[in-house]
Amino acid sequence: METSVMNPIPDKEFERIVELSAFDLDYSGLSHSLKDLTKLAAKVAQTEICLVNIIDSFTQWTISSYGLDVHQMPREEGICQYTILNDHTFEVKDLSEDRRFQERDYVAYPPRLKYYFGIPLITHKGFKIGALCMLDPHKKEIGPDRAEQLRIISDEIVERLEARKRIMKLESRLIAGYNFKRRLNHDIRGPIGGIIGLVQLIKDQDTDEKVSEITRYLDLIEKAGDNLLGIANKRLSYKKRNGERKLKDNELTLLSLKSKLSELYKSQADIHDIDLTIANHPQCEDLPFPQKNVLPVIGNLVSNVIRFTLPGEMIMVRQEYRCASGSNHLLITIKNTGSKLTNNQIRQVFNNEIESDQKVTSMNLRAIHRLLKKKGGSFSISDEGDRGNRFDVEFPVLLTRK
Repeated sequence: METSVMNPIPDKEFERIVELSAFDLDYSGLSHSLKDLTKLAAKVAQTEICLVNIIDSFTQWTISSYGLDVHQMPREEGICQYTILNDHTFEVKDLSEDRRFQERDYVAYPPRLKYYFGIPLITHKGFKIGALCMLDPHKKEIGPDRAEQLRIISDEIVERLEARKRIMKLESRLIAGYNFKRRLNHDIRGPIGGIIGLVQLIKDQDTDEKVSEITRYLDLIEKAGDNLLGIANKRLSYKKRNGERKLKDNELTLLSLKSKLSELYKSQADIHDIDLTIANHPQCEDLPFPQKNVLPVIGNLVSNVIRFTLPGEMIMVRQEYRCASGSNHLLITIKNTGSKLTNNQIRQVFNNEIESDQKVTSMNLRAIHRLLKKKGGSFSISDEGDRGNRFDVEFPVLLTRK
């Protein structure tokens, strides 16, 4: 285990990032579901501040807060990166006297925090994806009884995140079921319509009285076909209610994905003096698709590119759909200018080789590649010389037509 002062990395960091990606968390949309537990933890600990932080490769995301309005900070600036190195708790009784934290802005300047107590958020598979942490501008002491109560709260936070993951998995199955019904609807309507049309053609062309009995049978077939088509329309048709269909919580469009990426990562780019531009192809940019895995993968990639792009440079993100052979794909292209990954470093990412100076970046890009491959997508990186790097992501999605 590495425990350097600047950026400690836990064991099995690559596997931890993959596990975190499986939760498919929207870091900007979880506060409401956890605010009761966050407030309860602050009351139990008797601290002014309580945060629920999730830690990815480069960022500490605050998904719920009490007593302090904070949303994100670079991972190396946070304290919780040390909490996920521990199995139980991590406590700093006076941050101003600890050389690892005494120069942090939140310690040296208002709110001038002194006390920290953190409990790792441990998933059912044993990975620490973040921390429940208590902070206060005064020195505190949390005894064993209160620490145990806080452990119970941290377990409940993880249970809610695990439950959300299970619900999203069920929702994705329901969406797949809906798409199956829609295809079935199409498959049934076509043959039935053909039968009815053929019957009508025979009736229109044959006027011989000798075939009157056949015509009677054809009438019955036509009626049966009409009834069957009515059943197909009633049981299998997707009908919009109240005009345009509203976007569900588990869905995205190119427009909403653009908005979320800007909300989550524009401030990171601004901190590093990087111009982040996100653009959509205008065609079908309002068509919904299931959000599962999309935001963590694309967001993680954007965060990576920000980290190795020099100040004053640019990052351009372009999003579009590609529809071919009955399948739909979300295409994301990210380009950065100036600093870049070399061909040798790109080879290391895809050959599972890691150099010490690129350890976290390589692990994170490998996690993205592994997840996309598992989902039937693709991921490539190219060196464009003086123009920097180009990152291409192809993600299979199920578009919901209006």
